[in-house]
Amino acid sequence: MATDTTQRTAAEPVGTSFWSATRLVAEREITAHTRTKGFWLNFGLFVVGIFAAAILPNIFGGGTPTVAAVGPQSEQLLATTDFEVRPADDADAAEELVRTGEVDAAVVPDTTGQSPVGVRVIGHEESPDDVVSALSVSPPVDLLEPSEVDAGVRFFSAFAFAMVFFMFSVGFGMAIAQSVVTEKQTRIVEILVATVPVRALLAGKIIGYSLLVFAQVAVLALLTPIALRAGDQDAVLSWLADALGWFVPFFILGFVLLASMWAVAGALVSRQEDLGSSTALVMTLVMIPYFGVIMFNDNELVMTILSYVPFSAPVAMPVRTFGGEAQAWEPFLALTILLVTLFASVAMATRLYSGSLLQTGSRVRLSRAWSHVE
Repeated sequence: MATDTTQRTAAEPVGTSFWSATRLVAEREITAHTRTKGFWLNFGLFVVGIFAAAILPNIFGGGTPTVAAVGPQSEQLLATTDFEVRPADDADAAEELVRTGEVDAAVVPDTTGQSPVGVRVIGHEESPDDVVSALSVSPPVDLLEPSEVDAGVRFFSAFAFAMVFFMFSVGFGMAIAQSVVTEKQTRIVEILVATVPVRALLAGKIIGYSLLVFAQVAVLALLTPIALRAGDQDAVLSWLADALGWFVPFFILGFVLLASMWAVAGALVSRQEDLGSSTALVMTLVMIPYFGVIMFNDNELVMTILSYVPFSAPVAMPVRTFGGEAQAWEPFLALTILLVTLFASVAMATRLYSGSLLQTGSRVRLSRAWSHVE
């Protein structure tokens, strides 16, 4: 347990202004973290993941099917599809092309009179369902409230935003908590608070790790269009800019909000082994947007509620805005709520951090940390 003299020294540090100390702490955290192999390994995995997600679907999906067409009717039907059409002289020639694997399927005139469209589809070992679906006759469909984005793209956006927010919040959040508890466990913090204000320690850690996260996200945002073009994902690229437009500000505020809570979680314990008990609440708040938005991305009521909850709004509101479900004023209201929550959280985190940082031993209770500040 620190002495009263140490506590008075921490309350009145000498020789360093708040902003100078904050800058020094932030630089120290950035330098220490970027020197670790884990930082660059995780960043490399993100880059590989982006390119893999953009390119691998085309590789394993087989690309655009090649279809042999016999006769003008077959060619006319296939002209409305995206398939690569290869003319064949007759049905026997088309069957040979399918048998040798030069084409994926063949469309030939129907001589039995059983086909409603006048043609038959020839496959090799399995039914070419994509070709059959493209040639099927479907009745016209009228939508009373058409969605601006189809369900598949909507789910992909919800999953991508939730995954990015979850990975960065947990990865760098745990790094903040571990940094704090390491300083307590090694008693370095008692030396730091002698010259650096406790508030500067907290602010420096939040700013330092936030800058690291924002820099990585910026680089990944620049690489994503390159990866999508390499994978011929033009459809995804067309909506990416609009989706990221709202995700970026929500992500920034949401991460800083959680970063302050991760720092307090580290200050409440004195050993790395005890971090699990103090970080359980923060982990739960991180999991809300991850599972909530993915599971209920098509539920308008639940998504509306989640878009105003500060811990899920960084993911839920951009998804709703992207899908055209949110009114023009809603993102601004959600941002305001998130910003107010952020200021309140930082104020509370500062008091709890100051009240628990110099206390060692067992886990510090929140009530004790709150009342311990002089």
